[in-house]
Amino acid sequence: MLTVSNVSVAFSGKKLYDDVNLKFTPGNTYGVIGANGAGKSTFLKVLEGKLAPTTGTVSMDTNERMSSLVQNHFAFDEFTVLDTVLQGHQELYEVKTEMDAIYLHDPFTDEDGIQVGELSARFEELDGWNAETEALQLLRNVGISDADTYSLMGDLPETTKVKVLLAQALFGSPDILILDEPTNGLDTKTIAWLEDFLADYQNTVIVVSHDRHFLNAVSTMILDVDFGKIKLFVGNYDFWKESSELALRLQSQANSKKEEQIKQLQEFIARFSANASKSKQATSRKKQLDKITLDDIRPSTRKYPYIKFDIQREIGNDLLRVEGVSKTIDGVKILDNITFTLSPDDKTLIMAQSDATATVLLDILAGRIEPDTGTVTWGVTTSRDYLAKDMAENFEKPEMQILDFLRDFASKEENDNTFLRGLLGRMLFKGEDSEKSLDVLSGGEKVRVMLSKLMLTKANVLILDDPTNHLDLESITSLNDGLVDYKGSLIFTSHDHTFAQTIANHVVAVSDQGSIDRADMTYEQFMNHKEVQKQLADMNILL
Repeated sequence: MLTVSNVSVAFSGKKLYDDVNLKFTPGNTYGVIGANGAGKSTFLKVLEGKLAPTTGTVSMDTNERMSSLVQNHFAFDEFTVLDTVLQGHQELYEVKTEMDAIYLHDPFTDEDGIQVGELSARFEELDGWNAETEALQLLRNVGISDADTYSLMGDLPETTKVKVLLAQALFGSPDILILDEPTNGLDTKTIAWLEDFLADYQNTVIVVSHDRHFLNAVSTMILDVDFGKIKLFVGNYDFWKESSELALRLQSQANSKKEEQIKQLQEFIARFSANASKSKQATSRKKQLDKITLDDIRPSTRKYPYIKFDIQREIGNDLLRVEGVSKTIDGVKILDNITFTLSPDDKTLIMAQSDATATVLLDILAGRIEPDTGTVTWGVTTSRDYLAKDMAENFEKPEMQILDFLRDFASKEENDNTFLRGLLGRMLFKGEDSEKSLDVLSGGEKVRVMLSKLMLTKANVLILDDPTNHLDLESITSLNDGLVDYKGSLIFTSHDHTFAQTIANHVVAVSDQGSIDRADMTYEQFMNHKEVQKQLADMNILL
C-alpha cells in the first residue's frame, strides 16, 4: 500500500497543493486528471520519491516495489533492448549483472563460488530464472520483434523506444506502477493491449493521461488535481464528469424530495455499472459505486472553454479531390499515389503509421508545400483554415499581445476590444490574460489562441493536425463537442480515440504505398473492418 500523509508542495512560496491525504490500494487503477500546470506530473514525482514534498510524507509498505515509465527516451541508449527491460527490476538486474561478472573470473575461486551461491539464492527469490522469458513476452506483446531483442536502444527509432520503456515499467509485476502519459507514441494495437493488461492487473496503478477512452477503460478511481487540492472520486473519467454534472442538477432542485434525488443517483450508478467493459474494473468499480451516497457526489469546479465554429457560407457540390499525390523529402518517399475524394458533409480522419506522413499530407492540402506529382482540387465555394502541429509561423511576432494577434482575423463588426475580450474570456483568458504576449504562452494556451482565431475566420473547411496536442481534458472535451456541432467540413488527425470516434464519418489511411479511402465509416468501424485490416497489412501499415 502507498500512503500519502499531509503532503503539500510549494515552489517559490506558492503552494501547488496542500493537505493531501490518500491511500492507494491494490486492485485499483487511479486516473490522475487536472488542468495543464495543475501539478499532475509533479505529484507523480513526489510519489516516486524524485521530488521531496514541502511538508508531509509518502510511505510504501516494506518489501513492496515501485516502477514507473521513464520519460527520457535516451536514458538507455547504450544498453540492449533486453537489458533495458530487465532494468525495470533494478535489484534483479544488479544481482544478474554481478553473477555474470563473477562467472567470467579466471581463475574462478572458491570464494567466487560462495558469492555466486549467495547471489543465486537471492536471484531465485526474485524469480530471476524466469526474468528473460517474461521480458521477451512483454516485448512481443508491445510489438517488438525477437530480432530487435539484442539491438542497442540507441539504434532504434523513437516509436520502438517508447514501447521498450513501457515493457520496462511493466516488467516483474511491480506492486505500484506509475505511468505518465503511457499512450503517447503508441499505435492503436499496443494501446488496446495495454488496456487489457491493466484491466487484469492485481496491484496498484497510478496513471496520468489525456486520452479519455484510455482513462475510461482502465480507471477504477479518479484523482482530481484542482484548486490546490487532490480529491479522490470513485469511477472512471466519464463517471467523474457526469456525476459532477448530476450533482449540479441536484443542487438546483432545492425543492425536490430526497427520495427522488436518491432514485436519480441509483439509476445513474446502475447505468454506469452495466456499461463496465473490463473485468477488473467491472468488479472493483461496482463495489465502490454501490457505496456512493448523495453526499459523495459534488459539482466540479473545473472550467471548460466555450468553443463554437461558425461558417460564413455553405459549401457547394464539391469539397476536395486528391489525385495521384506523391511526395519525397530528403530522398525518402513519404506519400505515393494518394487518391481520394471528399464530399461537403465529410469529417475526415487522416491516418498514417507515421505522424510525419499525415502532417506532410495536411501541409499539401493546406497549400503549405507542393506535391511532387498529382493534384489537389478544392471546390470553388470552400474557404479553408489550418491548425498546424507546428504553430511557429503563426507566432512570428512573439512580442505581440493576444488581442492584437486576433484583431488581424476579426471581421469589421467583431474588431473591437469588447468583443475580442469576451471571446478570449470564453476561452479562459480572463482579465489581463488577454494582454499577454505570444512568447510567454504555454503550449495549451497557444492552441487555445489558435482555436480562437479559427472561430473568427469562420472558414467552412477546417484542417487540424492533432488539435488536442497540449490541451487539457476540459479543452479537449469542449473542442470535441464544438467539432461535432460544426456545420462545415473537417479534415483532421488525432491520437485521441474518443475524439476520432465521435467526430469522423470518413477515414483515409495514407502511406508511401498508396491510400485506403473509406466513406460513411467511423474510426472504430475502420479499425475493425476485416477487408480494411487486410489492406493495411498488405501495405505494411501498422496503425
